[in-house]
Amino acid sequence: VQLQAFGGGLVQAGGTLRLSCAASGRSFSNYGLGWFRQAPGKEREFVATISWSGSNTYYADTVKGRFTISRHNAKNTVYLQMNSLKPEDTAVYYCAAKWYGASRRESDFDSWGQGTQFTVSS
Repeated sequence: VQLQAFGGGLVQAGGTLRLSCAASGRSFSNYGLGWFRQAPGKEREFVATISWSGSNTYYADTVKGRFTISRHNAKNTVYLQMNSLKPEDTAVYYCAAKWYGASRRESDFDSWGQGTQFTVSS
């Protein structure tokens, strides 16, 4: 599956933003999906993940309660709704896919999108 993330830009602290990741290829509904991010000078880290059915979601502690991952299988798209944004959320955000289940582990994911950058200004 090929992935392409959209939705980056510049947002003020406290604002909201929704990232989208569109997938091409077959069997999108069989894939678990994840969002990861990489801030300048830091390693890439887990943000959120959702299982193939959407019934299981998991979040990093740093975004729990502020971010929501969801998917629309008919549109082959996964979303990351981000609320109450903080400057420390500034990063390049990547979507990724793996077969079936959700996972927090970067190494579990086979396919990666190119990343989308957004900046939260204070």
